[in-house]
Amino acid sequence: MEIEILKSKVHRVVITEANLHYVGSLTLDQDLMDAAHLIVNEKVQVVNVNTGARIETYLLKGKRGSGICCLNGPAARSGAVGDIVIVISYARMDFEEAKKFKPWVLFPKKGNKL
Repeated sequence: MEIEILKSKVHRVVITEANLHYVGSLTLDQDLMDAAHLIVNEKVQVVNVNTGARIETYLLKGKRGSGICCLNGPAARSGAVGDIVIVISYARMDFEEAKKFKPWVLFPKKGNKL
């Protein structure tokens, strides 16, 4: 049996931009992506702590060290600059393997820095 479990989480990152007129996605600082073991085009869930909005989208690589967290396209309607979000990725794996798996969880500092 396979189950879906938490793979990666960037907990309480601040939205720095919202770009409605862009192809839909979430642009995230490459440093945060690397530390959380997230890759370009990976499906993520974005949960807005301020509004309760929950969306699914995919990741785009942002400039390393920039602290960028930008909602693009229709996703821009689900949050505003300054809102706090949680970016979550899940993985499917064998039930027994899942019991031993340790997810990558980040708690960014001020400015969305590691």
